[in-house]
Amino acid sequence: MNTPLKFISSAALAGLTSIAYSASQDTHGDMAAEAVKLLQAEGSTSQPMRPYNQTYNPRQKEYPNHLGFNDLHIQALRHLPDGDIDPRKLRHPVHHHCKAYDDGTFVCLMFHSGMKDQDKPIGFEYIIPTSLFQQLPAEEKQYWHYHKEEIPMAKATFPDLTPEETAEVLPKVNETYGKVIYFHHPDDELPLGQPYILDVHSMPRVD
Repeated sequence: MNTPLKFISSAALAGLTSIAYSASQDTHGDMAAEAVKLLQAEGSTSQPMRPYNQTYNPRQKEYPNHLGFNDLHIQALRHLPDGDIDPRKLRHPVHHHCKAYDDGTFVCLMFHSGMKDQDKPIGFEYIIPTSLFQQLPAEEKQYWHYHKEEIPMAKATFPDLTPEETAEVLPKVNETYGKVIYFHHPDDELPLGQPYILDVHSMPRVD
C-alpha cells in the first residue's frame, strides 16, 4: 500500500536523497534521483515541509515518540473560555490534537486556530476511560465531562476520518471523560495569571 506523501517526514526524504545520490554512481542513478525529485515536488504540494529551527536544532533531530500528537484529531465547539457570554466564542472550533497512550488515556493539545507551524496551544485536555473516572474522588469528578453527552452538544467531528472510520472510533471515545486545562486565554498575547479548568458543563448548548 502506498504511503501518503504528507506523512513522509523530512528525515525520510533526507534518507531517500542519500539513497538517490549513492545510486547515481550506477546505471539506475538517474531513475532514483528522479523519483526523489518527484516525491519532494508532490510532498511540497500536499503539505509543505519546513525544517526545524536551524539555530536551536542545527542537526534537525526528530523525536517521534515525543511528538505523537497526531493519533487523533477532534474538532469541537463550546470549548473556549467566555463561551457562555460570547456567542462567537461558543461557536468557535477548537482543535484537539491528541496522543493515545497504552493505558487507554489521551492527552490532547488544544489549538483555537488550527495546528499550523506558528500556532500555539492554549491548553490541553486529559482524557481517561470511564473505568478510571469511576475511581476518582467525588469532589474531583465535577471537573470532568462525559464525552457521550459532550460530543453531540459540542458538535464534535473527526476531520481526518471517513464516516466509516468515525463509526468505529466514536463508541470508544464516547466512553471517556475529559478535563480541559487552559494556561493561556486566547484573547491574551501571553499566558497571564493562573492556569484554569474550563467548566465545559456550564457552556450553553449549541443549536
